[in-house]
Amino acid sequence: MQRRFIDYLVVTFKGIAMGAADVVPGVSGGTIAFISGIYEELIESIDKIDLGFFKVWKQQGFKAAWKSINGTFLLALFSGVAISILSLAKIIKWLLLNEPILLWSFFFGLVLASILYIGKQINQWSAKIIIAIAVTSILSYYITLAEPFASPDSPLYLLFCGFIAIIAMILPGVSGAFILLILGAYQTAIDTINNLRDGLLNGNMELFKDALLKFVLLGIGAIIGLKVFSKALNWMFKHHKNLTLAILTGFMIGSLNKIWPWKEIVKTRINSEGIEVTLLDASILPSAYNGDSKVLMAIVFMVIGFAAILTLESLGNKKNKV
Repeated sequence: MQRRFIDYLVVTFKGIAMGAADVVPGVSGGTIAFISGIYEELIESIDKIDLGFFKVWKQQGFKAAWKSINGTFLLALFSGVAISILSLAKIIKWLLLNEPILLWSFFFGLVLASILYIGKQINQWSAKIIIAIAVTSILSYYITLAEPFASPDSPLYLLFCGFIAIIAMILPGVSGAFILLILGAYQTAIDTINNLRDGLLNGNMELFKDALLKFVLLGIGAIIGLKVFSKALNWMFKHHKNLTLAILTGFMIGSLNKIWPWKEIVKTRINSEGIEVTLLDASILPSAYNGDSKVLMAIVFMVIGFAAILTLESLGNKKNKV
């Protein structure tokens, strides 16, 4: 596929949207990739990255090797993801603390529209497809009820968290940030990103070095997980596409419980900064919410989230015509 500069710029913006989704527990960057029409290309491109790259480089030159792995596409996309995560981590953290209902309402509308979009891609329905959706919906729902546990500071544990989280981040409907939350490493990941940026900007090398070490450990785990799982996903899409779409749809349906805007706190914990934060919560009706439920504004933000999917879908359709 021959792309122009403007096409790669659009890919970068899609990466920014993926990065924004990946920062929030309950929302999947893989979902954004899927609805914007780049998911299968992303998985296939990652799957092509292996030692054969160096063989092609040696025999045909770097340009041919770079083209063989769709390098410019991957660079544009992951540049957007990185820009988004580094710039939005602090904003998302603030919104989660100060405007949780409106933030979750936006993402609830986004995921709801995503379910409809991914579900309609299934072109052959059967009992197996329906059972797959039902089973994965139930499984995903019970995952959202899981209680997070404290994260040890072990380097091996950070590698493991990076490995598991990146698998979820590229799987539509499964939130990598939420997996980190369950593993007890979400706060560590957010603080690592913020400290990495703040240490560099403020010249605090001690803070920067500590954050860099944790970032590298999470990154190595993520790279391994990305490579391992992309091969399985690529095979699934090529040989069992309808079943794969059904599984993804089910995971997204079940995940709606996690991003329901109105919650009541069931259990709290003290984080590393000595602040009391939510450990476990439960979905409730707006009428039972203790405080301003902001129902009208929440509905507005749900509609905005829903409309955002239509916009991304439109961009994806334009991409497919290029």
